Amino acid sequence: MHLVKSTGKKGEKSRQTRQRILRAARELFVEQGYGATTLQAIADRAGVAVQTIYFAFGNKPSLLKELVDVTIAGDDEAIPTMQRAWFLDALAADTAQEHLRRHVAGTRQVLQRVAAITDVLRSASAQDPSIASLWQYETDPRLEVQTTAARSIMAKPGARAGVSAEHAADVLFGLLSPELYLLFVRDRGWTPGHWEQWTYDTLRTQLCVDV
Repeated sequence: MHLVKSTGKKGEKSRQTRQRILRAARELFVEQGYGATTLQAIADRAGVAVQTIYFAFGNKPSLLKELVDVTIAGDDEAIPTMQRAWFLDALAADTAQEHLRRHVAGTRQVLQRVAAITDVLRSASAQDPSIASLWQYETDPRLEVQTTAARSIMAKPGARAGVSAEHAADVLFGLLSPELYLLFVRDRGWTPGHWEQWTYDTLRTQLCVDV
């Protein structure tokens, strides 16, 4: 993610401009689709010159990447998920059940933000295969997050005996996926709160015992 540091009034104005552009891009990508949305349309909605978008982001794929990164994080600070307050708060829990509860709650906040652009990213990648190359990782970052959480959860009091951290990571990776969230919340009409409670209850049965 590109970190924008504020250096006085000029830096703050630049940051606000980037935020307007990202907000306009998000709205138009969701409304019209990635392919049908032009940078000129984004500039018009954001109230900036199209050259400003080129200067700030480079091109449309780079704009999409930053939009996805900022949406996942919730802000434009270059702080990885595993250094975010919600994730660290979950790691600090004393029991497996409490860690799991905090982890599911934090993941719900991420998925609520990401859900709207999941289809945008999927369709954009189908239209332009090079978009997938914008995220170059040796391992899936989401799997890395869930693996770290799983290792911590399964080492705490209340973790179900005989369940390996690797299996727990697979279960977290599957049940806390954007695809499953969208299936229940968008397609089946569940509220995010209902999804959170069901997911926590299901994961607790799989990974924890009562203490």
